[in-house]
Amino acid sequence: MKKTRRSFIKHAGTAAGAGLFWLYGCGGGNHAPQKETGTKPAPAAQKELFFNISLAQWSLHRALFDKKMDNLDFAATARNKYGIGAVEYVSQFFADKAEEKAYLAEMNKRAADNGVKNVLIMIDREGHLAESDDKERNQAVENHYKWIDAAHALGCHSIRVNAFSSNPDMKEAAKAAVEGLGKLAEHGQQAGINVIVENHGGYSSNGKWLSGVMKAINLPNIGTLPDFGNFCIRRDTGKEWEGKCVEEYDRYLGVKELMPFAKGVSAKSYDFDEKGNETKIDFYKMLKVVKDAGYSGHIGIEYEGSRLSEDEGIKKTKALLEKVGREI
Repeated sequence: MKKTRRSFIKHAGTAAGAGLFWLYGCGGGNHAPQKETGTKPAPAAQKELFFNISLAQWSLHRALFDKKMDNLDFAATARNKYGIGAVEYVSQFFADKAEEKAYLAEMNKRAADNGVKNVLIMIDREGHLAESDDKERNQAVENHYKWIDAAHALGCHSIRVNAFSSNPDMKEAAKAAVEGLGKLAEHGQQAGINVIVENHGGYSSNGKWLSGVMKAINLPNIGTLPDFGNFCIRRDTGKEWEGKCVEEYDRYLGVKELMPFAKGVSAKSYDFDEKGNETKIDFYKMLKVVKDAGYSGHIGIEYEGSRLSEDEGIKKTKALLEKVGREI
């Protein structure tokens, strides 16, 4: 049954608010010898991954910001340098091109020429979709419309958005999130584009809060983009990103809570030990959560470390995803 935004708000206090107070109350076998035939026996087939690998453009943010790489070259880089056939764009790297049809057509051509699938666009700096002030929130919603059109033009299935709010009241912020995200999702339906929310700081990094918002909106094209990192709820500066994290949500619990609504997954990585394992995130544990949820879509490599180069970080994250994905 189709719901209106009015009914979203009516139920937000229960569906989205339910459980919000928990934070505060809360060798091999034997083989017969083979005859020499002049050819080597075929190697055993590798176990298929239960997911597809994509490359998030943020993994190359230093190269892009430093103008050592151009947005139009991203798809070719993913395919030719890393052997990856699917990409996730970041709006910041073509912020002034969202409505330029010729530019978007060139992006499509570059992707098609390299056999690369455009998966989604991550949208930043377009306003707070969970802001309680109606005017500010509605402006943020409208700011995202051009990106829905751009995603449609690029053949992406989703735009990733942020559910930021300055309201100190979690329940009121949830109601505003239902209103803002719901309105944007309704617009997205017209273009066949999903609106998916990442745990990306503030309330959105609270898995129970964000899953409650998803339940309250209850539209087929609303969903989540669980990120293996990004579970800092509060920083000493009061900002989403700048400052030291002083309150962090359990990352494994958070991903588990968000997976029922997932239309994408981000494999965040920061650094690796000598065995190739991520030093902050247990990929075995995390990928089991993803697999147990029945997910089989794209998992995007999002390297965000500083010790290794972006090139090394991407390659190590890909190798780890492939290794763990075949073992679990």
